[in-house]
Amino acid sequence: MALTHKIQQNKIQQSDKTLFSFELLPPLKGNSINEIYETIDYLKEFRPPYINITYHQAETVYKKLANGLLEPKVIRKRPGTVAIAAAIKNKYPDIDVVPHLICGGFTKEETEDALIDLHFLGIKNVMLIRGDANVGNKRFVPKENGHKYALGLVKQVQNLKNGIYLDQDLKNPVPLDFNIRVAGYPEKHIESPNKQSDLYFLKQKVKAGATSIVTQMFFDNQKYFDFVKDCRDYGIDVPIIPGIKPVSVINHLNILPKTFNVDLPEALVKEIIKCKDNACVRQVGIEWAIQQSKELKQHNVPSIHYYTMGNPDNIYQIAKEVF
Repeated sequence: MALTHKIQQNKIQQSDKTLFSFELLPPLKGNSINEIYETIDYLKEFRPPYINITYHQAETVYKKLANGLLEPKVIRKRPGTVAIAAAIKNKYPDIDVVPHLICGGFTKEETEDALIDLHFLGIKNVMLIRGDANVGNKRFVPKENGHKYALGLVKQVQNLKNGIYLDQDLKNPVPLDFNIRVAGYPEKHIESPNKQSDLYFLKQKVKAGATSIVTQMFFDNQKYFDFVKDCRDYGIDVPIIPGIKPVSVINHLNILPKTFNVDLPEALVKEIIKCKDNACVRQVGIEWAIQQSKELKQHNVPSIHYYTMGNPDNIYQIAKEVF
């Protein structure tokens, strides 16, 4: 079932019911898929209608040789997004899976092949994002014949929905049925010149075929409420799912604002500074996210989406208080 329809159906049947969902990282190369299953088994009591699986491009690492020189090597540390999505769909038939597809590191042909694989597997929901710059690069550089922006990725998927493939000489091509999700930024994408520009391109993605939006993390709910209002005023009328990530280590005070262009509220920062260790920080983050989630639920948001970042325990602690 398309996730947008599932959200709308849920709202019709239970107007006060907010859905719970979360995002998983593929395991590091060499690790077992059982890590994924263990996380899902741990969190499935909260009845997630869908689970997102992130996609990661290859990166260049440098291996030191015996002669002291550095040898570059291109590796993908977290492969397997499509296969993991298929495995989850097979093992948990009541849970939809939403694999991410990114611009970085992929040609348009490779993207089309991945979408064909997903179609053959019966996976109908995708999250389309540009992705970050490769490690070591200050700016995003697409692969040759790849997409520079997520809008191009949305247009490619929409073309496939209309039976338009890259090879226009195909005979009687079959349309591919996908429900498209895209990202939204309550505090503006780090590379956007201003919020108005952000809204303009977000609307272009919706016009191109996106049917729902999942937000970047935020720690002040008013930022989300203002973002939703700005979107509605701008004519963006698809569901907007708030994304939540609990602070868990002291270094997040510096890492999160710099990496994700988000502000941490003064009250949260003060509580974290009081902490003597990361165990205390983790508890502060859980309590803050619980209050965020409860307020969002009171405002009848369609769903709350949690970024686990490989650590489901704090998400469990939050969910058991909220759902």
